Amino acid sequence: MESVTVLIVGVGPAGLATAACLSQFSIPYIIVERESCSASLWRNRSYDRLKLHLAKEFCELPHMSYPVDAPTYIPKTLFVKYLDDYVERFNIQPKYLTSVESSTYDNDEKCWSIVANDMSKCTTVKFTAKFLVVASGENSAENIPMFIGLENFPGDVIHSSSYKSGNKYSGKNVLVVGSGNSGMEIAYDLATHGANTSIVIRSPIHVMTKELIRLGMSLAHRLPLNLVDNLLVMSANLIFGDLSRHGITRPKMGPMTLKSETGRSAVIDVGTVGLIKKGIIKVQGSINEIRGNTVEFQCSKKISFDAIVFATGYKSTTNVWLKNGESILNGNGLPIQKYPNHWKGENGIYCAGLARRGLAGIATDAKNIANDIKSVINSMSS
Repeated sequence: MESVTVLIVGVGPAGLATAACLSQFSIPYIIVERESCSASLWRNRSYDRLKLHLAKEFCELPHMSYPVDAPTYIPKTLFVKYLDDYVERFNIQPKYLTSVESSTYDNDEKCWSIVANDMSKCTTVKFTAKFLVVASGENSAENIPMFIGLENFPGDVIHSSSYKSGNKYSGKNVLVVGSGNSGMEIAYDLATHGANTSIVIRSPIHVMTKELIRLGMSLAHRLPLNLVDNLLVMSANLIFGDLSRHGITRPKMGPMTLKSETGRSAVIDVGTVGLIKKGIIKVQGSINEIRGNTVEFQCSKKISFDAIVFATGYKSTTNVWLKNGESILNGNGLPIQKYPNHWKGENGIYCAGLARRGLAGIATDAKNIANDIKSVINSMSS
């Protein structure tokens, strides 16, 4: 049994940021991670051409800036190096290959009791912690929706987390399901590698340029969101024109308000829209069913594919191991309270990086959590 002041679960950006903020106050912590490395999603489950979608000023973790010569939009490899440097700077020493199996609150002892599996030694390890920080992310388990006949599809079926490059799909018919940033960028990557690419776009989406989003995020600090939204939508219409004839419609809510209210991000165009307009990437509606290698869409159109890529997001698995967390997380493992009051629950439990606010939201969560823990510790000792 190891006793600690704070236990952090997860060594992605949220866990690392929280650890760094705690270290600024010399608050002892242990940080555990089920994978064998930090930021495994970025290292092992993201495609090669990925860059951070937001400008670097919105993507820094607390207490450490990017190098002065870093590009405005940070590529994946540079971001991973930034995280490695961050671990070194704050002397963060994660316990890797440590998978939390259960975590319960002990009312008598007024602490969290955590049971974990040390996968490297095949042993059970136990911790008690005054404070528990859930930083295991929204992106724990792949989410692949079930369609009739999918299990009998003879071609490749992969989740976007397994997609690296369109190299191997040249000349093949590939369907991308999901029209968020990953889906739209993967469709572009496939098409530029010579795949005959279709993408399912079911819901209205805002399509923006990265420069427009950067402008919007800068203006949001100074102007009402509805005013910023009007400016962004007007600008996007000038840049892209009317996309409804190509199967892309806009939500009624503006892009900044939509992000603020629902956590849904605008799609930042990397060239996909141009290829859709040229007919190189085909937009399809909802899938009805799959028969063999033929996908039947709800409009009754039938097309044969060699591969399907699901860019349909992830699910949180926190509720599998977290018991007594109902004061902070709902049944989907996401915060009950709306931003900005989402990060704190009862009995010393916190969550970092679950508000769908990107790296800027992670930085804010980490600072709030460390400040609150420091305040509680000070009040206990006074």
